[in-house]
Amino acid sequence: MFLKNTWYVACSAAEITDKPLGRKICGESMVFYRGDGGKATALEDFCPHRGAPLSLGFVCEGKLVCGYHGLQMGCDGKTVSMPGQRVRGFPAIRSFPVVERYGFVWVWPGEASLADESQMPVFEFFDNPAWAYGGGLYHIGCDYRLMIDNLMDLTHETYVHANSIGQKEIDEVPCTTKTEGDLVVTSRFMDGISAPPFWKMALRGNDLPDDQPVDRWQICRFSPPSHVMIEVGVALAGKGGYNAPDDVKASSVVVDFITPETETSIWYHWGMARKFKPNDAELTATIREGQGKIFGEDLEMLQLQQKNLLAYPTRELLKLNIDAGGVQSRRVLDRLIAQEQGVAAEGSV
Repeated sequence: MFLKNTWYVACSAAEITDKPLGRKICGESMVFYRGDGGKATALEDFCPHRGAPLSLGFVCEGKLVCGYHGLQMGCDGKTVSMPGQRVRGFPAIRSFPVVERYGFVWVWPGEASLADESQMPVFEFFDNPAWAYGGGLYHIGCDYRLMIDNLMDLTHETYVHANSIGQKEIDEVPCTTKTEGDLVVTSRFMDGISAPPFWKMALRGNDLPDDQPVDRWQICRFSPPSHVMIEVGVALAGKGGYNAPDDVKASSVVVDFITPETETSIWYHWGMARKFKPNDAELTATIREGQGKIFGEDLEMLQLQQKNLLAYPTRELLKLNIDAGGVQSRRVLDRLIAQEQGVAAEGSV
């Protein structure tokens, strides 16, 4: 149920400290650490000696040392040494291709020989002084596709996020959905409305009045394997809406990197990139805190939804017009997974 020959966010760069980091990605147990020269490295989290998790060990001079009997591993997955033992003939464990970019460590959980850095996604707002970014991480007990459904159908904001970003106009204004190759886009534009609490705060943060009508937009973009970028914002009404000049609007990109852990759990790296007052660290912290609370409200809903679905596996779920973004995203995933597994099956014949 996962695409594996692709790049996923495994962790933030800051999460790899002087200790190994164990993390499961797409059902694969991995250990991340910094090897020679501080280069981010990912190996199978399995010591070839007795099967102990290497993530319980430590790093010494760029080598990963098993915390059970001191076996040392190289960054290529080959055994280097072990006190008083001859171990160089041990079979190598898997090493996973890794790229460190945009403040994250990305991993390719599939066939290493197919890893291609040119397939890495490109974002204009990372490493760009015109933009500010703040975010965090949630571990959520749900199928990664449920989170994609959630982000591609923002009508739930009216109910789950009633006190922050929700408002009745989201229900009243229909959204449009289109698929362009592997990209699915769902958009909604609301004109001449009142800004909800979160966006009132954002308007004040950009030195704009929060008591005037605004034009609001939500443009959700899904791209494989499980990334959702959402352009959101408000502009003073009648100033051009989405296309309004920066000085009369507060706009951002909600960044959602959804990394499957297992079939029923995910690592969810969330954040918000904004193009106003990028050097205001206090504003970044305020927005991050507000956004973190909003996503925390989703967490409970998604985890209990997952429990219901596991308890009633044969029940059919109903589909409405508002589900189009999630439905189309799943169709893209199903097609790509079938293609990947077909290639794998042909290669095994």
